Amino acid sequence: MSETQTASRTVEGVTLPPVGTYAIDKVHSDLSFVARHLMVAKVRGHFRSFEGTIEVAEVPEESRVTATIDAASVDTNEPNRDNHIRSADFLDAEHYPTITFESTGLVRTGGTTFDLPGLLTIRGITHPVTLHAEFNGVTEHPQMGTRIGLSATTEVARDDWGVSFNAALETGGFMVSKTIRLELEVQATAQH
Repeated sequence: MSETQTASRTVEGVTLPPVGTYAIDKVHSDLSFVARHLMVAKVRGHFRSFEGTIEVAEVPEESRVTATIDAASVDTNEPNRDNHIRSADFLDAEHYPTITFESTGLVRTGGTTFDLPGLLTIRGITHPVTLHAEFNGVTEHPQMGTRIGLSATTEVARDDWGVSFNAALETGGFMVSKTIRLELEVQATAQH
């Protein structure tokens, strides 16, 4: 891994993290999703097992993010629903054990916000997505090292990845929304 430089830098009034490689801290990060159920309520789920790196480049637009998620680690706080989501009706975790994201660039949209286009692979199917993100800052901790934080969201049409299980409701609409909102809160640690 590349060694992280020790100095933060300021670009257009925004303090950016030192150049280098940062590992996502699973303990202080959350990868979640929100779906509508029966068209009247939102159900939130999380992935409990994941890893990834953030490569902060000298030129911010050349920075990269990669992440791998254990599909079977889905947790919606209801074991029967979790098992159904792991099944071939949804994620098919037995045959496609990982979900991956690899960024293809970074587009600054103003201040601390940016878009992070990339390739999302679910069930072996890859499609482009854009995460709408915000850089939350950089800090130095005597025991935990240099840390950075970011938040990101996007919405995806699950049918695009073959996650198409559903049932029509008599009152109209579907049991599970076709659009899923992804929400990420990430803290990452500089690697030396």
